[in-house]
Amino acid sequence: MLGVCLLFVGIVLISNGVSTLYHVDGKSAAVMNLLTGGLSILINAVNLIQGNYYAAGTGLLFGFTYLYVAFMDLFDLNPIPYAWFSTFVAVNAFIFGTVEGFLGSEALGISADLRWAAIWYLWAILWGSAFVETILGKKLGKFVPCLQIFEGVVTAWVPGLLMLLKLW
Repeated sequence: MLGVCLLFVGIVLISNGVSTLYHVDGKSAAVMNLLTGGLSILINAVNLIQGNYYAAGTGLLFGFTYLYVAFMDLFDLNPIPYAWFSTFVAVNAFIFGTVEGFLGSEALGISADLRWAAIWYLWAILWGSAFVETILGKKLGKFVPCLQIFEGVVTAWVPGLLMLLKLW
């Protein structure tokens, strides 16, 4: 299920980055966020039912992120609550990267894999950019949409595709 979810996380990150760079209106950009957020919620509801709480907890962070972005775009909401949510997610992403990348966890059945450290840390930077831009008021220009496109390819699309092809 993770490969499926990552495939769509890849395209939503790419779509969000491209939409920002090309000044696409929020309502048009919201569609892929709604679809990906909904898919992630569905996949991770199954994880919850199956008792895979770690996968559900980490996956729901993505689902809520994309639904939150969609609702902000659709209803022109104040971004401050989203920035604080993103900060919470960024801190957790750093923790997950450390556990999955360096420590592993017998209880969770996770072996240390440096690829996951890199992926989670990159996600932490992206989520953290909401704090920097919105809470600190430091505009990062084209850095964030370019990072979204890069991370969409490197941290989600490619790993998701490799998982679906059973090469990861």
